[in-house]
Amino acid sequence: MRSRLGDDIDDFCVKCKRVMNHLVVSLLNDEPAKVRCRTCHGDHDFRHEQAPPPKIDARKAALIQAALEKAALQGEATPVLAAAAPELLPVPEPVTEMAAPARKNARAK
Repeated sequence: MRSRLGDDIDDFCVKCKRVMNHLVVSLLNDEPAKVRCRTCHGDHDFRHEQAPPPKIDARKAALIQAALEKAALQGEATPVLAAAAPELLPVPEPVTEMAAPARKNARAK
């Protein structure tokens, strides 16, 4: 069915982040090109009800990948080290007494 200007059409709204009712604002080759959300009144390109791909920062992706690789290497090395030389592993010292919390604006007498 051909779309006409002003027709109601469902599309993914980039502002509302969901499929909402839209009005056809412009046509290109008898297909909707631009639409206007009837909820937030935002104009955008017609997306055929498809959400845009998630944005992933390349820097963050590289950091996450490096952290996963480091965790995988540590996960493999720790059991070998523990089995070979358990005395080389750090041992936490027990806490014997609690320190008193420091007071702000304490006066010296």
